[in-house]
Amino acid sequence: MLSPKPGARMRRRHFITLVGSAALLPTAAQAQRAPSSRRIGVLLVGLSPDSKEAQQFRRGLRDTGYIDGRNVIIEWRSAKGDYARVPELIADLVRSGVEVIVMDSTVGTQVAMTTAPTIPIVMALVVDPVGSNLVKSLARPGGNVTGLSMMTTELNSKRLQLLKEVTPQLTKVGVLWNPDHPFHAKVLEDLKAIAPSLSLELTSAGVRTPDQFGAAFSSIGQAQALYVIEDPIFFAHRATLLNMAATARLPTVHELRRFPEQGALMSYGPDLHDLFRRSALYVDRILKGGKPGEIPVEQPTKFEFVVNLTTAKTLGLEIPPALLSLADDLIE
Repeated sequence: MLSPKPGARMRRRHFITLVGSAALLPTAAQAQRAPSSRRIGVLLVGLSPDSKEAQQFRRGLRDTGYIDGRNVIIEWRSAKGDYARVPELIADLVRSGVEVIVMDSTVGTQVAMTTAPTIPIVMALVVDPVGSNLVKSLARPGGNVTGLSMMTTELNSKRLQLLKEVTPQLTKVGVLWNPDHPFHAKVLEDLKAIAPSLSLELTSAGVRTPDQFGAAFSSIGQAQALYVIEDPIFFAHRATLLNMAATARLPTVHELRRFPEQGALMSYGPDLHDLFRRSALYVDRILKGGKPGEIPVEQPTKFEFVVNLTTAKTLGLEIPPALLSLADDLIE
C-alpha cells in the first residue's frame, strides 16, 4: 500500500484543522439564538433614578447576577411627583419592549395594570395592595402584579404617639393627605380613631398638587405639629414642604427617613433601601419564568426610627432619653 505523499498529508491535516475550528464557530442561526440583554422598566413617581433607593435596586440586581449595560438594560422613567405623567411614561416603557416593570407607588401601579395588562409588574413601595385591588391576596396575587407591601397600619398610631411623647403639651395636630390616594382615607380614619386617647384634636388638609401646599398650611390653623401621610407628591417636593413647616415652626413626623435627613423632626417606617433591594429578587424570578400571580407578596421586615436633633434644638424641643435610645439614627 502506497503511503500518501508528504505534501498530501500536510494538506489533509490542514483540512482537518479547518473543519475542527469551524465546528467551534457559531453558525448564523446559532448567533441569532444567542440570548440578548433583558430589558427592565422602572417607573419612579416620587423618587429619582439617582436616589439611594434606586442604587439599592441596582445592587439587588447585581446580587442576582444582572449587570446594567452587560446582560440587562434598565429603562428608567421618573414622573417627578406628577401622577398626570404616569400614563404616558408607562406607554413609553411598553414601546421600549420591557419584560417587567417596577413601580414605587400605589397609583402608578394601578395605572400600569390598566395600560400594560400583559406585562408583569413588581411593586417596590405600595402601601395596601389588597385594599387597593392590586392583588387578590398576599399569598396568591392572581394577576400580573406582585412584589412588596408596605402595609403597616399599626405604625400610623405609633407616629402620632411619638409626636405626643416629644411634645407632651401637644393638643392640636395638622394632617396632610392626598385625596387621590386610595389608602389615605383609611389612614386618616385610623388617626382620628386614636387621637382622642392621646388628647389630640386633628385638622386635615387634602393636597393633590404642590401648588396647594400654601392653602393646606393655612387650613390647618392653630396646629402645633404636622403629620404627613406618605405620598410621592410630598416626597418629590419635600424641600418646599419642610421649608413651610420650618417657617411655621411645626415639628413634623413622617414615614420615610429621607424627610428628617432633609430637616424634618423624625420618621418611623419601613426601610426603603431594603424594600428596593428585595424588589430586584422579584424581577429575577419573573425573568426566569415565574408568574407574578403565583409569587406571594411580602411585607416589610426592617423598620427604622430616625430623629433630627438639629431640628429638635431649633424648635426648642428636648427628645426624651427613652426615645433617643430607641432611635436607629440620630442626625446632628
